[in-house]
Amino acid sequence: MSKTMRYALIFICAVQIFFAAAFYFQWSLAVKIWPFDGTTPLTYIFIASIFASAAASTLWPILSKNPGALAGVGLDYLVILAPMSAYIFWLGMQGADAGQTIYGVICALGALFGLWLFVWSRRLPMDTSVPMPPLVRGSFLFFVVALLYTSTRLFLQIQTIPWKLTPELSIIVGCIFLGAAVYFIYALLRPSWANAAGQLSGFLVYDLVLIIPFLRTLPNVAPEYRSGLIVYTIVVVYSGLLAIYYLFINKQTRAGAAA
Repeated sequence: MSKTMRYALIFICAVQIFFAAAFYFQWSLAVKIWPFDGTTPLTYIFIASIFASAAASTLWPILSKNPGALAGVGLDYLVILAPMSAYIFWLGMQGADAGQTIYGVICALGALFGLWLFVWSRRLPMDTSVPMPPLVRGSFLFFVVALLYTSTRLFLQIQTIPWKLTPELSIIVGCIFLGAAVYFIYALLRPSWANAAGQLSGFLVYDLVLIIPFLRTLPNVAPEYRSGLIVYTIVVVYSGLLAIYYLFINKQTRAGAAA
């Protein structure tokens, strides 16, 4: 990977981190440009976790010198943003909302970037000497099933997330979970550790962004959301511990182990 491309991708990650902070703290910039009414504080934090996760998933292959692992990141962008852009364009046409149309254009450009990143990075080197640990493989399979189940229910407008979503946001979040499922499927189809580390790093950051808001919400959550929030919190804790162990503790897979 050339220095120019490396710096360009790092700059994109910096932008993602900025928007993660903007949505997490609900800065006026983020709230004003977000085109969906009825967005709850937890939804803003969830969007923040997705921006932060995308940055981590992109940075890890760059910093670990496994740029070929960026292919999964590109596929994730494509599968999330292509249907999201089509849906937002449709919403814009229904309501003639200029803000939604602009978001649709941004998502379409992001999908094209994801397609380019997928095609381009598949030709780049990636260390395949360390296999994906069996526990990681089994966990990824569980995540795929859970994400596909959740995204399908969200597309069908069935209340699945343990906080209130508008019908429009249900589709948006469904696209996000669908993209995440495909990202994990790609790692299972190319099951090396280098190709799994990016997903785990992204999952860890996603977990870190969500865990404190979840724990703060749990004591006062509405009864109809309590069981769902408990399950979601358990998954967040488990995936976070899984990522910490394999990224930083396990001798074969921890950062710098191959150095």
